Amino acid sequence: MIMTHEQAILKAKDQLAQMEQYIRQASRHGEQVHQVEEGLWQRIMKLGRLMLTAYVAEQGTGDLGPTLDYKGRQLNRLDKRHAKIYKSVFGELPPIERTVYGSRETQKHEVIPLDARLGLPESEFSYLLQKWCQSKCVKESYKNAKFDIEEILPISPSIRALEDMNQSMAEDVEGFRKSESVPVDNHPICVITADCKGVRIRKDKPPEKDDARHARKRGPRPGNKREACVGGVYTIDRFVRSVDDVMDETLRKKNEANRPVPQNKQLRAELTHRLDGVESNGKDRVFDWFADQIKMRHSDHSKEIVCVMDGEVCLWNKLNSLKKKLKITIIPILDIYHVIEYLWEAGWSLYGNEPKSVEAFVVERTRRILEGGVGRVMGGLRQMATKGDFNKAQQKTFHKVITYLQNHRHLMHYDTYLAKGYPIGSGVVEGACGYVVKDRMEGTGMRWRIPTAQSMLNLRCVYLNDEWNEFQHYRIKNRVRNMYPYRNLVQHKYRETG
Repeated sequence: MIMTHEQAILKAKDQLAQMEQYIRQASRHGEQVHQVEEGLWQRIMKLGRLMLTAYVAEQGTGDLGPTLDYKGRQLNRLDKRHAKIYKSVFGELPPIERTVYGSRETQKHEVIPLDARLGLPESEFSYLLQKWCQSKCVKESYKNAKFDIEEILPISPSIRALEDMNQSMAEDVEGFRKSESVPVDNHPICVITADCKGVRIRKDKPPEKDDARHARKRGPRPGNKREACVGGVYTIDRFVRSVDDVMDETLRKKNEANRPVPQNKQLRAELTHRLDGVESNGKDRVFDWFADQIKMRHSDHSKEIVCVMDGEVCLWNKLNSLKKKLKITIIPILDIYHVIEYLWEAGWSLYGNEPKSVEAFVVERTRRILEGGVGRVMGGLRQMATKGDFNKAQQKTFHKVITYLQNHRHLMHYDTYLAKGYPIGSGVVEGACGYVVKDRMEGTGMRWRIPTAQSMLNLRCVYLNDEWNEFQHYRIKNRVRNMYPYRNLVQHKYRETG
């Protein structure tokens, strides 16, 4: 039922009077405060819906006369009014009747004045409702988000609607990133770091020729994992430490509170997928983003650029290509924690039933490596493997550890790194792989299609970068501008017609 402005206001006044009566009755009956709180919330939602309905009704239908001049053409007012559904945080409003201008009914509706006046979204859901829904969805499963929304608001979007909303919202992330201003700070070191984390991807349905017998033979189709490359960029102050400081920090978790805090941290996560019909590598997109970030943050050449990563060869190859592309010096550093993990593996292989001996083995060799003696550590391990009475499993482990150290020796000048105050651990991106990807993408039974997974990763990074409100403001402004290029014309006509 269409409701006029006057009808909505009268109903709102009646609702307000009912709220006052409800409070008096609750007071006489001695109801508990939480019961009154819930009752008031439900009534406030109804009141908000009525007041919002009154506001929309007051704008009319957008009838600006029988014709409208637009882009040098005269558009006709179409005979039929068109209704639009609008679902707000207060609930669904009565259908909004709008006057439409165009050439004829069967062709594109070129100007819808009321839509432009109100800045209506393309979908049924209000921008505020979209914002609130997706702030839930980026943190928890769609099912849980739906439950939370229904608990608070008089609206019940379907899971499919939430997924579509997520994908539509994510379309604006790239434009938002390009619009961001250059972060300005005086911290002398700019750090880039990357790592990869798998996302479970749904397999397509089997072809029709695969009958039930073949399906039973194969068993369930669990899907496979596709790597998401997670990148982080931040600036930081120098933190000059001694080897003893690092030993306390890495092995005994002391002095962690003294670390400088990363500043202007930005995260990004990219899957390999088809983009504009072409296969786009996620790692390439992350390192292209690194290039843009370095250009912005290092435009005055005042910072040292440091890259801290684990031992994945592909990522280091990408870094080498980046250095050639930018023609700048980037200091490559192998994450010390991964080195220590390999030493623990060798130690347990050697002294499996003697924990104290294992720890002493790891501590001694970690210290040597931090002092710049990785060559001595490798030589000692080779000597142990040659002269020791090792079984095949132990020999395999020691060979693995020695090969790792040999392949990454050029990234392990820790004595120099510590003297210059560089970070030597990739904890920022290691943590990001957990809270960007794992915490949201690896819930029980979760399987993703690549486009929906990338949309979620894009929005989750915006949220975790503390840019959620700025992104929403950009998105709404951009959408309204693109959907209603005639908005200024409409506003002018509204003023003319009073």
